[in-house]
Amino acid sequence: MKYLILFLLPLCLSAQVERMEPPFWWAGMENDTLQVLLHGKNISEYTVKTPEAQLISTHSVESKNYLFLSFDLSNQDAGEFDIELFIGNDKKLSIPYLLKERIPRPDFESFDSSDVIYLLMPDRFANGNSKNDSHPEVREQPVRSNKDGRHGGDLEGVIKNLDYLESLGVTALWMTPACEDNDPKVSYHTYAQSDVYRIDPRFGTNDNYRRLAQSLHQRKMKLIMDYVTNHWGVEHWMIKDLPTKDWIHQFKKYTNTNHRKEIHSDPYASQTDKKELLEGWFVPTMADLNQQQPLLLKYLIQNAIWWIEYASLDGFRVDTFPYNDPEPMVAWLKAIRQEYPEFNIVGEGWMHNSIHLSYWQENSPIAAIQNFNSHLPSVMDFTLNDALIKAFNERNDHWEGGMTRIYKNLQNDFLYPNINQVLIFAENHDTNRINDYYPEFKDYKRVMSVLLTLRGIPQIYYGSEIGMTGKKEIGDGDIRRDFPGGWPQDSLNAFDPLQRSPKQKQYFDFTQKLLQWRKSATSIHKGKTLHFVPQEDVYVYFRYLKDEAVMVIVNNGTQDESLKLSRFEEGLKGVESGFEIISDRKIDFDKILEIPAETCFIIELSKQYE
Repeated sequence: MKYLILFLLPLCLSAQVERMEPPFWWAGMENDTLQVLLHGKNISEYTVKTPEAQLISTHSVESKNYLFLSFDLSNQDAGEFDIELFIGNDKKLSIPYLLKERIPRPDFESFDSSDVIYLLMPDRFANGNSKNDSHPEVREQPVRSNKDGRHGGDLEGVIKNLDYLESLGVTALWMTPACEDNDPKVSYHTYAQSDVYRIDPRFGTNDNYRRLAQSLHQRKMKLIMDYVTNHWGVEHWMIKDLPTKDWIHQFKKYTNTNHRKEIHSDPYASQTDKKELLEGWFVPTMADLNQQQPLLLKYLIQNAIWWIEYASLDGFRVDTFPYNDPEPMVAWLKAIRQEYPEFNIVGEGWMHNSIHLSYWQENSPIAAIQNFNSHLPSVMDFTLNDALIKAFNERNDHWEGGMTRIYKNLQNDFLYPNINQVLIFAENHDTNRINDYYPEFKDYKRVMSVLLTLRGIPQIYYGSEIGMTGKKEIGDGDIRRDFPGGWPQDSLNAFDPLQRSPKQKQYFDFTQKLLQWRKSATSIHKGKTLHFVPQEDVYVYFRYLKDEAVMVIVNNGTQDESLKLSRFEEGLKGVESGFEIISDRKIDFDKILEIPAETCFIIELSKQYE
């Protein structure tokens, strides 16, 4: 993107500022120091003056095409000030820089355990504007028949289908990254970003992204940005013209990360292995960023804050969190939360042991042993995911499998300083589809009933609510199929309740009922958990607050079971009946409760709970 330059004097040199980042900022931020990057051919030959703003320093780097300017904005009001570039005493050009007024958000609430997050990939959800399917400034063109290619979904497609999401009952939207990815192929996922101040033009514009946030807020829904601090794509304009050699991690020959995230909390880890984890590249098309580089770290901090302020974001999901250098990431998190103390951020850390996973949540007692505090509010519970994708295919395994997997996973919750802040999920854009693990509707019902009643922040994946399938072993494209009806030429439109197939309707109606109920189930949002050792593969747990409770009974076995309710008196506390929310029927608590095979009861109770 090129910025308007006001030339004040005839130039004897060819001078041009090609980029200015951030393109604008806001007055009155908590951190009153601003770093402005100028990029253009040999721009470091210029000196800089700012008569209307306090310039702290001008920093040139190895590449002559950069200038980094540092400003003190503590006494700067909203409005424009000029950045003047000189050769000697001759002013060659003047660039207006805009400081905007901040828009207050007095009712701001970030995402939390009262929400249900809907994860979608914009390219695969809906094509709302076919005119932006391709764009002259990016390379890959749409080929919908290519499962790994661009398909044409965009932000307009998401906006046009927000009524569908609201009707379903989700309250927050997490999209995979929306910023520009100019890879020549497989660019649809946009994790190899080439411009982090620009929405990918095949998705739309920056204004479209802001309009999406506004449209969600009008529905009292939230927008979570997928943010990547670990890497940029090799097509990123700054990777093609590195400001400094240490901007990215480089080796004599290509070195991949070893993916051993547990190294951080391993007391015996070697520095060699740690270096390979942190500095090795994720894939050859993604340059590994060196967050220890102070100019880059400031750039990443400001870019994150810019998007929060510009789009009024409600949270971040941070990709590949443990692949980043922990020390500068703490600084990144602190800077964001200094501006937005209630802003929630969840980090992806694909680890399969609760000890290593809980290490990354802020104030972790495990991390404190090593005098480390991540300051990361939330982590993704991959250990619960492991249990969910296996438990419902195992029958009557009392010691390790079946419901015991979930029971044992929750026994490790004491490791987390704030278990309600943990993000829980049965699938996402990197895993097998849950409807392939469990192709029968009765299994889907049990999975979703458990996911949406356990502690934490539940996340569901687009299309599973209509029975969509896909196998990871076939490739990422198979688990990221197009949502049916998102394209005008689709023969069936699952967004329209009148066009859904009987199977799609069955899945949607159940999911909708469960999600809409959960919105007001405060004991699920914030309540404590009481659970009982599974017997005959029947798992019983309670979520309770002082004045309300929910009893969940999961019969994972292939036989009907008769539960002796006296065993659960600690949770029932004399309650004589309840209301089962899926079947809409009253449940009388006699001495014995009959639970059909392969079913789940979610029973609302009413009682004073201490």
